[in-house]
Amino acid sequence: MAGNIASDEASQGAPGLVPAAEERRAGPLIVTEDTELLDDLLRLCAAAGAHPEVYHALPERRASWEAAPLVLVGDDAAARCRGAMRRRDVLLVGREPGDPEVWRHAVEIGAECVLRLPDAEGWLVDRIADVVEGGGRQALTVGVVGGRGGAGASTLACALAVTAAHRGHRTLLVDGDPLGGGLDVLLGGERAEGLRWPDLAASKGRVAGGALEEALPSLGGLRVLSWDRGDPVSVRPEAMRSVLAAARRRGGVVVVDLPRQADEVTAEALAQLDLGLLVVPGELRAVAAAKRVAVLLGAAVRDVRVVVRGPYAAGVDDRWIAEVLGLPLVGELPRDGGLMAALDAGAPPGEGARGPLGAFCAAFWEQALATEGTS
Repeated sequence: MAGNIASDEASQGAPGLVPAAEERRAGPLIVTEDTELLDDLLRLCAAAGAHPEVYHALPERRASWEAAPLVLVGDDAAARCRGAMRRRDVLLVGREPGDPEVWRHAVEIGAECVLRLPDAEGWLVDRIADVVEGGGRQALTVGVVGGRGGAGASTLACALAVTAAHRGHRTLLVDGDPLGGGLDVLLGGERAEGLRWPDLAASKGRVAGGALEEALPSLGGLRVLSWDRGDPVSVRPEAMRSVLAAARRRGGVVVVDLPRQADEVTAEALAQLDLGLLVVPGELRAVAAAKRVAVLLGAAVRDVRVVVRGPYAAGVDDRWIAEVLGLPLVGELPRDGGLMAALDAGAPPGEGARGPLGAFCAAFWEQALATEGTS
């Protein structure tokens, strides 16, 4: 996996992931004779995992100019690009403050903006990476958190991810709880090769989504980002932000198992959720504890819903719990009498599509993905 990791110089020197060469898509068209500017642009393309075409002047083949997903014109070459067919996604780029004529040149070639390096490097890498990774629909991102300890949130998160993968969706399961023991263990994949959180904990630059997916362990048709069994490692908030953003750009489904504590890292995860699921056992103390967690979720996530798990204390049912918490009810998480035996046998949660847990998750995705319009 080491071959997939490169220094993201355009993102403050943080370690980042770039796609393997065979996975890279067409990159931008670069037009410049300025060798220093060209070196900078090639470096930024490499950081974004892009393979550019380079010309010193307007390409003779119109198709090269017209078909490129992005065109980067050096300010030294702007005059030579006059008369080119007007198109979108043309940027005029330079290294030093230019004279006022540069804006006239930008208008003449139809550039949407003028960029100056190094100030605009971070923005430009993001733009190039968007081209490389495509501009499709972002992943539906669902966070799962327990209303109290032992609520079964991790089991539900795993089952949701397993079920989504079995239904043919690109799926990434993210373990957001460093004290949870590792979701790869719950999935029976603690020995699987691939990166874990300690490998990404210090990341603060852009992470390429395709390379992230390729570098993570593949367990039963889904990718998993979990913890290892080493000493605890502190994840930077920027790392959580970059990793989840990369995962979301790939489309499909992202499921995040969240801790109950509020910190900067959790806040970064919450900020990228489309939907939060609060798992609450059917007992009064659990409901009281869940009210505090619900406040935390509600402040950061637009759509928060409750999943209730039996058995119930006297006078308590799923609708009453949802009403007390003031949250929409997803449904009752059914008891799965064979779950523990299945886990002991190495079967991940949700593996049996006809079991109670698998059926619950299948029904959830059918509704959630239909509402979202995600395929």
